[in-house]
Amino acid sequence: MNVLVLIKYSLDVSEIKVDPDSADLLLEGVPRKIGDIDKNVVEAAVKLTADSNSKIQALTLGPLKARDGFRDVLAMGLDEVILIEDPFDGQAESVVAITILEAAIKKITDFDLIICGFASDDGYTFQVAPRLAERLNLPLVSYVSQLSVEDDSLIATRELDDSLQVISVPLPAVVSIAEEAFPPRRTTLMDALKAKDKPVNVWHVGDELDLDLENMTEIGKIETAYQKGVIISRKRNLLKGKTPVELADQLIDALLKENVIKGNE
Repeated sequence: MNVLVLIKYSLDVSEIKVDPDSADLLLEGVPRKIGDIDKNVVEAAVKLTADSNSKIQALTLGPLKARDGFRDVLAMGLDEVILIEDPFDGQAESVVAITILEAAIKKITDFDLIICGFASDDGYTFQVAPRLAERLNLPLVSYVSQLSVEDDSLIATRELDDSLQVISVPLPAVVSIAEEAFPPRRTTLMDALKAKDKPVNVWHVGDELDLDLENMTEIGKIETAYQKGVIISRKRNLLKGKTPVELADQLIDALLKENVIKGNE
């Protein structure tokens, strides 16, 4: 079984600051990394294929400097990474990114399952999995929390608002992983050493994918109309007491006052 996982080298959102006066996002110097959501995607693929002789490839669109950022996910169990150099430096409209990924997937051809995150850590457009499934004419199962394969079918458990849904679809298929499903494993020193020998292959939009970069530039132009951060002022309530019981009582009173919890009626 061959699994293709889609991951993203994205902004580390925990490092984004907001200017207190203008509310502008301070993006200069914010580091990038493989997103937490994407590590869950890799974990889902590794768990699914643990008892089989399978191949797991990662496909990503990003800058060349991302190459050094893949060691953690390679150590988790990926066999290789295909990095498509992003000619738009992350500023392309979603349809362009989807077009590039679609062309790469059609070039790879040899896969049984595509696994995506429900969104990316920084973009949160929720578009990649459904749009790719539509373009590739493959069944889509979204917000998946459990995965297994029986014969030539995928058995998936979906998280709905107030229930779980178990469904079966034929392979190949596309799935998106639910939020916080498949927390990533801790890797060992041996895993890290093995990862050094695993390839990161670089593809280019024009050469390997034969896409018209000039045309894509025209259809993919975006203009930022408005971008402001949200500043949340914290209460900073100070609890004072001599015993844990006194502190607990004060905490409960504060939570009741803010309607975080409700008392007995």
